[in-house]
Amino acid sequence: MNGVMNGVVKKKKDLVVQGCFVHSVGNVSMLVQEEMVMGIQDGRIVFFDNKDKLNALLKSFEMNKENFISLERNQFIVPGFIDSHAHAPQYTFMGSGGDLPLLPWLQKYTFPAETRIDTDKTFSRDVYEKCVRAFIGKVNMDINSPENYIETREESVKATHRFLEDILSRKNPLLTPCITPRFAVSCSNELMVDLAKIAKEKSLPIQTHISENRDEVKMIASMFPEAKNYTDVYDRAGLLNDTTILAHGVYLTDEELQVIAQRGSGISHCPNSNFSLKSGILDVRKVWEAGVKIGLGTDFAGGHSPTMLDAIRRGVTAANVLYFSQQPDHQATVDPITYKDIFKLATLGSAQVLGISDVVGNFEVGKQFDALLIDPDVKHSSLDVFSTDTREDIIQKFLFLGDDRNILKVFVNGSQVV
Repeated sequence: MNGVMNGVVKKKKDLVVQGCFVHSVGNVSMLVQEEMVMGIQDGRIVFFDNKDKLNALLKSFEMNKENFISLERNQFIVPGFIDSHAHAPQYTFMGSGGDLPLLPWLQKYTFPAETRIDTDKTFSRDVYEKCVRAFIGKVNMDINSPENYIETREESVKATHRFLEDILSRKNPLLTPCITPRFAVSCSNELMVDLAKIAKEKSLPIQTHISENRDEVKMIASMFPEAKNYTDVYDRAGLLNDTTILAHGVYLTDEELQVIAQRGSGISHCPNSNFSLKSGILDVRKVWEAGVKIGLGTDFAGGHSPTMLDAIRRGVTAANVLYFSQQPDHQATVDPITYKDIFKLATLGSAQVLGISDVVGNFEVGKQFDALLIDPDVKHSSLDVFSTDTREDIIQKFLFLGDDRNILKVFVNGSQVV
């Protein structure tokens, strides 16, 4: 988006970047492209080609080297990581309160924290200044909730309309309101139907939880005996479409995955939270093979880290644990998914789940330049690079050992923000 100063549109500077780029393309989970050059105009990638074509490209796009970045030997650029599921109000107790499974945890920690957010504006402002999400929703709950943190169906619908009017009035292209029934445990069927209608009328994405742990799945079966399964509850209410984001999905059956694929909905894989709340392990390969979109999420404070690097690491661990648990004799015929696959979930996969893969997620021409410039050689870093390391070694070291000290620059829509 162009900046505006004193009523005059301020055009972004052109940017040219030369070096190594790492991203996901199609079925390739991690494509490493060395000695490339990229041109960015008005925040979008206009060319991406071999560096020996630089002069011709600059001439063709009427660009120059006024704003030129040439990466050093071990540096590389990756797409900005995309967290497809997190809870801003829970940021207050992240890193604590991990002693219970999901349903008791909600009662003891989550609902009290969210109630205070809802009633204490000073506290709320403090939280949201430290934790910002580009996709944000007003949580809806009209059943099975604490007396001091529950709405009637009518109150929930009215509050949702007020929330949407406020967010949409800001006209910020980087801020998207979502329809957010917490999950079917705390939403009546009537409310879910109302919310589905609002989402359809206003063409808004939907986010909710599904099949996070076994007790939750059992509770849904008893609450909705007319439904075939958990997925069917949402499907009957009209909540499943190609903009729906379903968090967790640990215990989805093959039949449920087939329906989710048919509706075009996506799953946010949250391995840290699944471990921390003792929920279970999602079989990512099974989701992939069912043709369901899947991305990666931190799900703090169910998970105890807000960083996507942690989500990547936990995702690899989850895949390995699942591999061994399914093949106790270690004679598996199918290899576990790798760090490259999880990298894809953190970038292009999450973009697909959020419905923004036409805008961000990798470095295809026409997309916004959302990116991280990684420097493995910064002083006092938690990783070291040696002369024997290949490029793939260095990338892997960053994903498993790196932290914010290795992120030299952050670009959003072509503008350097860090």
